[in-house]
Amino acid sequence: MRIGEVATATGVTTKTLRYYEDIGLLPPPARQANGYRNYSPDTRTRVEFITRGRKAGLSLANLRVLLDLRDTGQAPCSHLSDILDDQLTALDAQIAALTELRATVAHAHQIATTGHPQDCDPNQICSYL
Repeated sequence: MRIGEVATATGVTTKTLRYYEDIGLLPPPARQANGYRNYSPDTRTRVEFITRGRKAGLSLANLRVLLDLRDTGQAPCSHLSDILDDQLTALDAQIAALTELRATVAHAHQIATTGHPQDCDPNQICSYL
């Protein structure tokens, strides 16, 4: 498959495919006599795996580790489980922080919408915040 065909089939850009190749997520493809890249059929599977991983919030470094394990004949499933466990922990922390931030903003908004500017302390920039 040529680069445009892989890009169309996987929904990524040709620039992304070249980048993945440059950083080692995709093995260098064979070259045709005219210099065009000739990707193997399993390139599509790798790119789709990378895309699913990115949608799950995995870093390219995490994905490289998983692909390297697979390339050496090991199943990366238990390693993926560890990565996803870390991802869930990080997401839970982000959700907690965002929940706290939302409560802070909602409280400030409630004060700002019910307060009166003439009641503001002239020594403060804004008494609502």
